[in-house]
Amino acid sequence: MAVAATVGITMLGGGAAMRAQSQDALGHGYSRPARSPHGSRSEVVAPHGMVAASQPLAAQVGIDILKAGGNAIDAAVAVNAMLGLVEPHMNGVGGDLFALVWDAETERLYGLNGTGRAPYEISRETLVRQGYERMPGNGPLTWTVPGAVDAWHELLERFGTMELADVLAPAIAYARDGFPVSEIIQGQWAGSALALAQWPDSAATYLPDGRPPRVGEVFRNPRLAATYEAVARGGRDAFYKGDIARRIVAFSEANGGYFTMADFEDHTSAWVEPVSTSYRGYDVWEVPPNSSGILALMILNLMEGYDVAGLGHNSADAIHLYTEAKKLVWADRNTYVADADANELPTTELISKAYADARRKLIDPERAATEVTPGQPFEHSDTVYLTVVDKDRNAVSLIESIFGSFGSKVVPGDVGFALQNRGSGFSLEEGHLNSLAPHKRSLHTNMPGFVTKDGKPFMPFGVMGGPMQPQGHWQVLSNIIDFGMNLQEAGDAARVRHSPSLQPGGTVAVEPGVTDEVIAELRRRGHHVVRAGGGGMGGYQAILIHPETGMLHGGTDVRKDGQVVGY
Repeated sequence: MAVAATVGITMLGGGAAMRAQSQDALGHGYSRPARSPHGSRSEVVAPHGMVAASQPLAAQVGIDILKAGGNAIDAAVAVNAMLGLVEPHMNGVGGDLFALVWDAETERLYGLNGTGRAPYEISRETLVRQGYERMPGNGPLTWTVPGAVDAWHELLERFGTMELADVLAPAIAYARDGFPVSEIIQGQWAGSALALAQWPDSAATYLPDGRPPRVGEVFRNPRLAATYEAVARGGRDAFYKGDIARRIVAFSEANGGYFTMADFEDHTSAWVEPVSTSYRGYDVWEVPPNSSGILALMILNLMEGYDVAGLGHNSADAIHLYTEAKKLVWADRNTYVADADANELPTTELISKAYADARRKLIDPERAATEVTPGQPFEHSDTVYLTVVDKDRNAVSLIESIFGSFGSKVVPGDVGFALQNRGSGFSLEEGHLNSLAPHKRSLHTNMPGFVTKDGKPFMPFGVMGGPMQPQGHWQVLSNIIDFGMNLQEAGDAARVRHSPSLQPGGTVAVEPGVTDEVIAELRRRGHHVVRAGGGGMGGYQAILIHPETGMLHGGTDVRKDGQVVGY
């Protein structure tokens, strides 16, 4: 299968096969004068630098940094800070991040784990004594130390060319002067209004005049501006060792939380070795656990054993096999994805081809599984995503999140941001690898992706959206590699999401573009299938460095307010 040639031709013009496949695009009501008449829009193509982000003002901030002489790392931090302002329900300095960085000078890919840990004074036993059988979904008991600010420091210290104050300046200005709230963000913001209203500081920050802002209405966050200004002046220590941490700890002590100053003072990010697998000649890279990135690699390994292109895009056979592969991977996820510092994890075995070959034998091509158990891989007994590529072809794939919508729903005092509820990802099961323990990282859904080809950077990409992320990684990569779609078409195409539910074997949600005939066949095989629209299918961004022309190609998700900008 001449995949590399297909991708190259696709980016430069495409053909009849691609036009046939594009009928599955989300925007199938369109009639564009293009090779894919049913897509939402064209790829963005540019020669020098490119930013893809889930909100247009944030993408523009990144391009401004690149044009001012900053590199991809400088721009990525600036974009992330801006997203914390304009998309506050998804991310912010109260959350964590992971990043993959391609450094053009060393021609290497680097991984950064910028996630925080549980308080020293909390444990599984602490919550069990209070009557909890599982982790709560929000509130101070779900807090872990926010890792984003220290991760910004690490990124700029190692690879950046600008000062933290310079890259925070645009977000500070917008926080002071205000920005118009965009459509999809407004709808999701409004969906959390009742929960935010339960906490006075959350309401004061995010519900001006007692309600969420309307579409196009200017929103200001002077409290966040003050926090950013303190970090701009004092660096990461202003956040972790200064007044910001002290105010968070004081709020925690007054509201049933377990934070102490030691939790913040001892926080560190970790540079990690990315992990990878190959898929039809492409090397796909992810951050190792506690990130869920290995799940995407495991799905790729399982699906590589099938002629996906021959099955047809979003055919009943393809969706069935993918869904069954996802079930197998999720059984392992719930058992083996946890804090690598606190556990011995079988990561190498889980992402091996041999393990995939053994697990693939459990997939029945004609019948949906209703119960799946984890394998034995040991050798012994909502989130924001952004990507930036600069003129030197440094590239950043970065994902940052406060987990739930507005995280824990709690803004601790007048700091201007909500703290994440990442602690809700812990288990209270005794002996579980992901069981809550002092100073431990929880399982993380976040996972930036990166593709290389023949040792060269090919495509930083990501799909935000909680447990949809590994599923989205597989689907957009298959769209590009198996079906020759360009980056925009790969994001526009209808997606499928499998989720646990009360139904045996879970529920398969499908977007418009999956035919009634396919749904009927999936149901015949035992799947519970529902049609889905709106949210829940992730938010995708990608930038491809074209291997033949060297040009940058970008795509962004129609399910978000996002934008790709190049120059």
